[in-house]
Amino acid sequence: MRITNKMMTNNMLANINTNKTNMSKLEDKYASGMEIQKPSDDPIVAVRALKLRTNLSELTQYYKKNIPDAKSWMETTESALRNTSEVITKIHTYCVQGANDTLTEEERKSIVDNLKELKNQVYQEGNSNYAGRYLFTGYKTNSPLVFETPETNLHYTITESFKASDIEISDRIVDSLKLDEFDLDDAENFEIEERPTSNTIYRIRLSYDNLKTIENGGSLTLRIPEVDENGEIVKEEDADGIMQTQYADEIDSNDMNVMTSDDPKAYKPDEDEINYLEDTGEIIMGANVYNQWRSANFEITYEKDSFEKNELRPEHYFQCVAKDLTIEDEDEREEKAIHYSIEDQRIEYEINFNQRLAINVQGRDAFRHSLGRMIDDITKAISDVYEVQDKIAKVDKMLEDTSLEETQIAKLKEIRGILSSEFDLKDSIMREAYGRGLTAMSEEEKTVNAATSDIGTRYRRIELTEDRLSTQQVEFTDLLSQNEDADLVDTIVNYNAANTVYNASLQAAGKVVKNTLLDFL
Repeated sequence: MRITNKMMTNNMLANINTNKTNMSKLEDKYASGMEIQKPSDDPIVAVRALKLRTNLSELTQYYKKNIPDAKSWMETTESALRNTSEVITKIHTYCVQGANDTLTEEERKSIVDNLKELKNQVYQEGNSNYAGRYLFTGYKTNSPLVFETPETNLHYTITESFKASDIEISDRIVDSLKLDEFDLDDAENFEIEERPTSNTIYRIRLSYDNLKTIENGGSLTLRIPEVDENGEIVKEEDADGIMQTQYADEIDSNDMNVMTSDDPKAYKPDEDEINYLEDTGEIIMGANVYNQWRSANFEITYEKDSFEKNELRPEHYFQCVAKDLTIEDEDEREEKAIHYSIEDQRIEYEINFNQRLAINVQGRDAFRHSLGRMIDDITKAISDVYEVQDKIAKVDKMLEDTSLEETQIAKLKEIRGILSSEFDLKDSIMREAYGRGLTAMSEEEKTVNAATSDIGTRYRRIELTEDRLSTQQVEFTDLLSQNEDADLVDTIVNYNAANTVYNASLQAAGKVVKNTLLDFL
């Protein structure tokens, strides 16, 4: 084949361009430090780089954002639980002191004041928040666990579930002597029909007191669910396709004696009757009713429309319906009512690839109504002792009057003796209340400690994950570097070699191009 000058020139230019292109690529690699400049340079490296960068980006999100935020939430939660545990320990100490020591009236008053403050402190810990989000309210992070101010504009219909073991058996003093009915001038005609005695009561204590009264349109209904042969609650589908619990028995407030705790018969129902105490939220059963229900689980639906500061909000604990009383139109109020159900509300963070971790503790798993209600019981028992002491002090003052007649003195001494017996009884009841408080506080401590232990265990898991992510982040960064970073030593060597080849091609071209036809003549 004949080789022409044109062919040689074209080949020369092609070779020079190839060598220059190769040198340019090596120069770009050297200057940028990257193995490739665009995906087409090496599709395999490009695809691998995209995957590694995506993984590294996700690792960075988990390691620098998700995990620190989750840890901060959990640290704040654990701090609140530890504070709560310390407060409950103090309450326990006061209960030990009240149950075992002979205290003066001032010391009792001091204990009552301290218990009330400590109860408020426990529930205030339940309102702890992180970055404006409440920690113990599940998904409702914008809603506090307790009412921060007194609330009278919300009406709740609350359904509370009880087990047979929730029926409490305790003693109460009945037939307390009413000194205000005693007339010193008519002492001989003052008849003491019944003397104070200790009476065993069977009580269901609702989670709230000061309920909406029946007189003002309130209601209370007690239902016993129907169970099958396996002990499971029977449910049937209604017309709307919703499964509804079937009830074997139902009793409403019309079948009960509705009264307040001040009523002489409040803690002394007939054997076949039920007393509903609206002010204290107690249901007192007669002996026969208790024997009928002692093995049953049941539900109680009641209404409350007035809440004090630091009372737990019902929607975090019970199935309930909340209505806004500021809406005047009844139909509109009913239409806008909010229905709350009980379900686990676990706030989960994704802390690693396909790994999620719950970071929250729900309020009902750490802060319970029973703590406050038990302190209320202790306060009431101490108040009963104060009341008798005041009566005794009044009688003693009357006896100091030197102008009294013998019949008056005799009657006052008789009353004094009865009041002394009543004091002994109520003092005993107060010590029993402290004793029950000890048991209740021990249970509360166990509950809070269990929640603290649970959050601590999860915190340890997140620390282990954080350590693993730190290692993975280094490994993925190294892999990414190995995949797309240029080897500078090799690049320099290759660049120098390419430069030599390029210069050689230029020199060769110079020799080819300078030849003319005259050189061959």
